[in-house]
Amino acid sequence: MKIISWNVNGVRAAINKGFTSFLEAEQPDIICLQEIKIDDNAREKANFSFSGYQTFWHGAKRPGYSGTAVLVKAGLDKIAVSNGVGADIYDDEGRVQTLEHPSFYLINVYFPNSNDTLSRLPYKLEFDEFLLKYAKKLEKSKPVIITGDFNVAHEEIDLARPKANVGSAGFTAEERAWFSKLLASGFIDTFRSFFPEKVQYSWWSFRGGARFRNVGWRIDYFVISAKIRKKIKQAFILDQVLGSDHAPIGIELK
Repeated sequence: MKIISWNVNGVRAAINKGFTSFLEAEQPDIICLQEIKIDDNAREKANFSFSGYQTFWHGAKRPGYSGTAVLVKAGLDKIAVSNGVGADIYDDEGRVQTLEHPSFYLINVYFPNSNDTLSRLPYKLEFDEFLLKYAKKLEKSKPVIITGDFNVAHEEIDLARPKANVGSAGFTAEERAWFSKLLASGFIDTFRSFFPEKVQYSWWSFRGGARFRNVGWRIDYFVISAKIRKKIKQAFILDQVLGSDHAPIGIELK
């Protein structure tokens, strides 16, 4: 089973930049999208459809902002998708979807950005803690996979210019400490599990030709319960795929 995650930075823009062709080429069983940037009213007017997939949308109330979506390949049985976590402060921004598979839970998350001025850092940290408690509660019944744009680079290896970015949004001590707490609670960063020393990024600023120069950050992750680690065949970042400021990431399960 192949699962992909991609912050598309606007689903309408992504479609115009070849998202459908990407879907046809990769044929993931499940693909989780973040930052779809389309509310329910606009989406219904657009009437999107992706051949061979059932789509579950969770748009933000604010038009053109945030939001998540999950595409599940037709024929995958016994899968249910639910939106939200029962907290309006997060659900109004369309940040979390939970897919229940017979063997695991898959949580699709668009973590808040703490902003250049760190004005949303308190909100981000509160969300982080809420999400961890939510995941640990689900884990009591079956293994959990958390994927999405976490908006944090965990270690210095995860961004091109760590010294220059200490204390910056996505590389604050508080955000990094929470990610360490997530791993200490029993979750595994799949990419680092396979590639302890590999330098590869999943996001690049639009400024200054950062992607061309590969001045990037790894802020998109698949994090899994330890008990499901043996079922993961591989983890990957498709950093040659364009169409967003983020690259698609993925895992394959046995």
